[in-house]
Amino acid sequence: MEFLLRLIQLILKLISIVIYPLLKLLLPRKGPSTIPPIRNPLVTLPVVEVIKLMQQRKLKSEDLVRAYIERIKEVNPHINAVVQDRFEGALEDAVRADELIAKTSDEQISALFSRYTLLGIPFTVKDSCGLKGMSICVGSRQRAHMISSANGGVVNNVVAAGGIPLLVSITPEYCFSIETFSATQKRCLNPHDSRRTPGGSSGGEGALNGAGASLFGIGSDIGGSIRYPSLFNGVFGHKPTGGIISVEGHFPDPKNNNSLSVGPITRFGRDLGVLMQVIAGENAAKFDLLTPVETKDIKIFYALGFDGLNGVLHKSPETEMALSILTALKYLKSRGCEVERTSMNDFKNSLEISLGSMTLSEDISYLINTSNPNKKRELLTEMGKAILGKSEYTRDALYFESIRRFDAAMRTENILKYKAEAEVLRTKFAKMLGNNGVFFFPTFPVPALHHNSSILFLSNVDYCMIFNILGFPSTHIPMGHDDDGLPVGFQVVAAPYKDKLCFQIAAELEAGFGGWVVPTPHKLDPLK
Repeated sequence: MEFLLRLIQLILKLISIVIYPLLKLLLPRKGPSTIPPIRNPLVTLPVVEVIKLMQQRKLKSEDLVRAYIERIKEVNPHINAVVQDRFEGALEDAVRADELIAKTSDEQISALFSRYTLLGIPFTVKDSCGLKGMSICVGSRQRAHMISSANGGVVNNVVAAGGIPLLVSITPEYCFSIETFSATQKRCLNPHDSRRTPGGSSGGEGALNGAGASLFGIGSDIGGSIRYPSLFNGVFGHKPTGGIISVEGHFPDPKNNNSLSVGPITRFGRDLGVLMQVIAGENAAKFDLLTPVETKDIKIFYALGFDGLNGVLHKSPETEMALSILTALKYLKSRGCEVERTSMNDFKNSLEISLGSMTLSEDISYLINTSNPNKKRELLTEMGKAILGKSEYTRDALYFESIRRFDAAMRTENILKYKAEAEVLRTKFAKMLGNNGVFFFPTFPVPALHHNSSILFLSNVDYCMIFNILGFPSTHIPMGHDDDGLPVGFQVVAAPYKDKLCFQIAAELEAGFGGWVVPTPHKLDPLK
């Protein structure tokens, strides 16, 4: 352990012990969400059902795309998630998809959907992931007018499968935050409580999916950036096995760092398998997604938090977070799964491993990248200006920049030592999980944070980030809500290439507990 780093962690924890209860007391969730209820039944259908209906010619792409455009227009004033839309272009794409389906014979329709799995299906894209002809400003004033010249690798795979992009969604500056506050567009709001963040950095996608305004979204995750928004907004989100899914076209782009993954965010756990098959593109066969898995054959390991001194220094998971894991375990045990609690002693340096990896990622673009030889002094100046509201950069992005510039308060030789320790941990953890094991662990210790409070919890980012560093796939699973009406849940982790085990658990728990946590009860119009 690193004394200075852990001292900072302890100070932040002590402050949060005072501030967090005060925020809950002074800013309680007041009544129901302001998000309008869903009225169009089309917006409640999962991808797997939509594909069947389109193959049976019972649903037109144009009708589905219009339904989502209407829903986005309805909810975006409440969440501020859209950076730029392409609604007219999407409708034109939908008409072309319908024409292709219409002229395909009944004998060839299955072959058509085998070739174009997501034909006519709308989706949304995180601003940083790259959608041709659309903004890729990534929440930065310096990039305010930048347009993506091509589709990112994953976006290209989805479009090639017939998917129809609707928009690009908001992200914090350079994706450097677990909240979503953009220098160009200000704050994205949580659909369950507008005084709380939807998480980050895929916060726009989290908010859109949580509000029922996206059939699925493409997000990115370098330290929890898919899983935090999934937790905070009550949806499913998957960080794939590291280094396999294309990150081409993403900004920032850590070319030599497998910690960054691009993956899906969706309301429907049963959709994860088909989405992953498309997202993985030419690498899909490596995941063996088409071979079914029996839930009873999966062994479950679990922990309710970190152990020992590491556990003391971290924020302990709220009771509802721990209960979500225990409730899921009881249910799955009744389905025939073997369950075993495991020690987290081998993760005693989880924070050092996680933050140390950030400092070694020199190929990730720096926020402040000038010719000034004293970049640390310039950074401190900007942080002072940001506190006074005078900086061109956002506070949270500067916090993350400082972790990198100041080597996370660690010596270089120690950072390299923790990197070597991560390799040993990766091998040992993979051996424990084997070919049929998964690991249940909190995604984050608390539900959706109040705006501007994430600094108090930055030293808890390793709940998720450690699995990015190790390269293990991880899926967040929603498990209802707490007494304040905020979504709770946990992440399920598997060994590399065993993503489908996470998907099977997600689908099983969705069937048992309902999955998506709806911010406002539906008021479906049977005539639509």
